[in-house]
Amino acid sequence: MFFIRMMNDMKLRKKMTLTFISVAVLPLLLCGLFLTGKLRESVIKDAFMQVSNNVERVRNRTEELIKVPLDISYRLTNDNRMKMVASQKYDSYIEVIQAYREYTGIRDYLQLYKEISGIRVYVANPGALNNWEFIQPDDTITTADWYKEAIAQKGLAGWNLIKDERDDADYLSLIRSFSVDSPGRKGILVINVNQRQLNSILNQESFPTLIVDNRNQIVASNEAELFGKNLSEIHADENILFQQEGSYNTLINGKASKVVIANLTPQNSWNGLRIISVFSVSEITRDANQVIWLGGIAITASLIFAALLIYASASLLSRRLLRLSKHMTQVGAGSWETYLHIDGKDEVGLLSREFNALVSSVNNLVQEVQETNRQKSLVEQRQNEIKFKMLASQINPHFLFNSLESIRMEAHIRKQDDIAEAVWQLSTLLRSSLEAGNDKILLRKELERVSCYLDLQKFRYEDRLNYRLTVDPNLEEMLVPPLIIQPLVENSIVHGLDNRAEGAVIEVKVKKILEGVRVMVRDNGAGITADRLALVREELAASLHEQEVQRIGLRNVNDRLVLLYGASSALRIESEPGKGTCIQFFIPGGNPND
Repeated sequence: MFFIRMMNDMKLRKKMTLTFISVAVLPLLLCGLFLTGKLRESVIKDAFMQVSNNVERVRNRTEELIKVPLDISYRLTNDNRMKMVASQKYDSYIEVIQAYREYTGIRDYLQLYKEISGIRVYVANPGALNNWEFIQPDDTITTADWYKEAIAQKGLAGWNLIKDERDDADYLSLIRSFSVDSPGRKGILVINVNQRQLNSILNQESFPTLIVDNRNQIVASNEAELFGKNLSEIHADENILFQQEGSYNTLINGKASKVVIANLTPQNSWNGLRIISVFSVSEITRDANQVIWLGGIAITASLIFAALLIYASASLLSRRLLRLSKHMTQVGAGSWETYLHIDGKDEVGLLSREFNALVSSVNNLVQEVQETNRQKSLVEQRQNEIKFKMLASQINPHFLFNSLESIRMEAHIRKQDDIAEAVWQLSTLLRSSLEAGNDKILLRKELERVSCYLDLQKFRYEDRLNYRLTVDPNLEEMLVPPLIIQPLVENSIVHGLDNRAEGAVIEVKVKKILEGVRVMVRDNGAGITADRLALVREELAASLHEQEVQRIGLRNVNDRLVLLYGASSALRIESEPGKGTCIQFFIPGGNPND
């Protein structure tokens, strides 16, 4: 009980820190140190043995490969027929060609042995010709280092990377001098090792492996871009450039690496080759899977042990936190009367007390907000009902007086009986206006009302009035407020046509745009002066209680648009004296059911 009480009173940070250090950090640290040491020892040992074995295998296979050109060189240097063909005096080029054709020894070796790719014999003979086998040495060849070394070594074989002038390519070649005749003339035999077979030996190695001659020229590599380069261009470390057989530690590209070198000196050769293999510590870690697996087992065991200890400590907290979670769920479900009691002086106990205070405060606040919202909603509902009824009722008397006056004046002037048609249109228009309420109607119905009104006005103005209705057919079934377009048309006639003797054209256009629907009423009437336009815009922008009773039509339409769709749908009026007036408004959405 004392331990439980002590844990309950301990601060949560100290509790978790102590638990983590005790059951996780220390065991993992000890295991990590132990396994890292074992891992490093095993990796270095295994990698060194693997590279050493690989180098030995490369040396043995390379030695087997170069034994073939070495054996061929013994045979050719003792082939008297070859010497005779190379050194005899020829009376004509026909004799040279015939001698070359009859001697097939070199061609036979090339066909029989895939380990070689070319044989050249250099003998100075003024009457001979150059072909692919017998070549007259010029100054460039006789002054070459490999040529002079072969002459000086008196029959010993040499191995260097030299250029074959026949195809201008570099090959690892056997170089050997031989006596041509009794006066002591010397010839040089050069046999090219098959480069493909030499590369295939190295391509099987997983670590970078090179074969270099005694001048540090790279004669073969499992990295193709290194062929032909000097070793000093790649690795400047003296251990690699000059050391003989053995293993050495070095730095390559900033990484700790190990170099294994093996010498290959064929029999009866004045020089030899070196096989060099390099590996870095970072590359050999892949060979330590077994050690890593053992480390994983040890770490897993430590984590399991740590989990058991953590579980014992966490169970003391879980029971108390579970009680807190259940009470929070009840509050989330809407039960604001819940009360939680958890003892202890740690964070969980403090949290329970703060939770009780929070629930009580939130409960009081929710009740206040609900009551406030209910009262506010009721007030707004009443206000909107009054506003809509007042705005809708303002249009009907205004429109009725204007229409009747138009018919009266026309009948007085013409003294004709065809006023019956105008009376019928007026009755239709009055009926639709009187039936208009607060509910939305189809755009098609509103446009029928506009068309009827325009026909009635055309009866009065005759040719002085023309109009166009342009409506997207897909928009005819959308819902709009009643008497939302007709007052704008009426405004265009009253203020645009009455003051213009030559008449006007009224255009009503309803168009779908990206954000919704754009409605435009345009006339080419008298227009509005800049001062008058500014006053109209100011009156429309004023709040409802600041507006005067004039301009019922425009103000009514503008106020209803703002109440229904927001300030972005307010009327936009553009006008210039003598150029007419354009009134536009925007209805968001544009779907038929909106």
